[in-house]
Amino acid sequence: MKKKMLNLLLELLKDSKRSDRELAKVLGVSQPTVSRTRSKLVKEGIIQEFTVIPDFVKMGYEIMAITTFQTRAKDMEERTAKWAEARPNVIFAARANGMGKNGATISVHKSFADYSNFVSDLRLEWGDALGDYDMILISLRDLIAKPLSLKYLAEQKET
Repeated sequence: MKKKMLNLLLELLKDSKRSDRELAKVLGVSQPTVSRTRSKLVKEGIIQEFTVIPDFVKMGYEIMAITTFQTRAKDMEERTAKWAEARPNVIFAARANGMGKNGATISVHKSFADYSNFVSDLRLEWGDALGDYDMILISLRDLIAKPLSLKYLAEQKET
């Protein structure tokens, strides 16, 4: 990736709501250069979406769950993608490798009962294709030493 593109990407990771004019000032380039570079980052798929990271508790979520599982489904990739897509509270799902597991999800839940229903649904839908699964539940109301943010990637580059 060209240095100009990387620098803009790092600035956008810090705060993507800034205007092209503001970014141009920070980067020491013209506003049209920022606009063209941003468009190129999107066109090339380097930036997949512009979004926000909300305060999950203020949205009513109490728990973040990291669930790892082992499936024996031959069509695991397609099936997992469909399953995860149908559940808006699943914010990440991927193939995984380690500790006997081959899949993982990150999901948010309004309560433990909500999470329990999520697990019941998982077991019901996957049936015999679901092997072992484990989870770690994170209270979103408890101590969060480092909040979820992508800005840290930009800070890492600068140091």
